[in-house]
Amino acid sequence: MTRILMVGIHARALDYSKLPPGLDEATMAERIEAGFGATVAAGFDAVSCLIGTSPDEAEQDIRAAFGRDRFGLVMIGGGIRLFPENTLLFERIVNVCSAESPGIAFCFNTSPETSLDALRRHVQPGREEV
Repeated sequence: MTRILMVGIHARALDYSKLPPGLDEATMAERIEAGFGATVAAGFDAVSCLIGTSPDEAEQDIRAAFGRDRFGLVMIGGGIRLFPENTLLFERIVNVCSAESPGIAFCFNTSPETSLDALRRHVQPGREEV
């Protein structure tokens, strides 16, 4: 089965002034946890890697994850990609993952609730192909 690294910004590191009204850290933490739980419940072999917005710290966290496991797919969350101020962070994540596992596949969600859709575009639970 393809092991998946799910990279997203930790709820405590998000800038809530740029998110829709009513979203707060507790709500986002619940959504992130529910999205990851749904992924595991659907049968995917996934590892969560929640990061801050520092590219250097994110690189360390991701390299540590690759040091512990071998991954065939990386999902990068919308909180990383959808905000221009995170462009350097996004680039660093892609480059580190590519260096750690040349040829690795990537997929992208737009919210914790779209993680399953993103994963299913690349792999089905119980199958090796990416």
